[in-house]
Amino acid sequence: MEKSALHVGIIMDGNGRWAIRSGQSRSRGHREGARVVRRIVEAAPGVGIGVLTLYAFSIENWKRPATEVGTLMRLLKRYLRSELNTLLQNDIQFRVIGRMEELPPDIQDELNVAIERTSTSRGMLFNIALNYGGRAEIVDAARRAIEAGIRPEDLDEQRFASFLYTAGQPDPDLLIRTSGEMRVSNYLLWQIAYSEIYVTDTLWPDFRRRHLIEAVLAYQKRERRYGGISAPAVIGAQ
Repeated sequence: MEKSALHVGIIMDGNGRWAIRSGQSRSRGHREGARVVRRIVEAAPGVGIGVLTLYAFSIENWKRPATEVGTLMRLLKRYLRSELNTLLQNDIQFRVIGRMEELPPDIQDELNVAIERTSTSRGMLFNIALNYGGRAEIVDAARRAIEAGIRPEDLDEQRFASFLYTAGQPDPDLLIRTSGEMRVSNYLLWQIAYSEIYVTDTLWPDFRRRHLIEAVLAYQKRERRYGGISAPAVIGAQ
């Protein structure tokens, strides 16, 4: 990733509320949300984003009604099949963070195809968080460190980060939360330690390129201290 490029994480929230306000079913809200994913993924490189990480399905989401979970899985499969060529044409590399092995086998197959087909792409890196939880990621990283035989005295933050799902990637510069909720919802808990947070009342199905630009511009105006003296929020600074 170019040094000047941003890593932006987005908590996509509000599909259900959008559906209720519009007098539609929750399934319709998720379908509209899926359309927004396509628009934002295509728009992101043009606004200086080098890594885009979208929170699509949390571990906690399995508690939702089976019909809703089924809709989300079908939408995911449809997105992967319909958008793979778009990802390839735009030189976008696709990856998954989360416990992918616990997803339905047919979904895993589609994900693996997209990962493999885009593995040589050198443009924006597009992470999708599926069956993901920040605490679960930290637990999984601890297990990997133990399995690797790392001695306690040899384990520091940098070494531990190498066992996370996002190993080798820069931490997010900016975390965007849609729908106005003021919480991080168990998302990238380790990685967002120094991320700037931007909350918008816009529901995810209504989120557009201009909202993304507004968030990036707001980020650029902030001062990032990292526990020291103030510094401007230079794109890509960590």
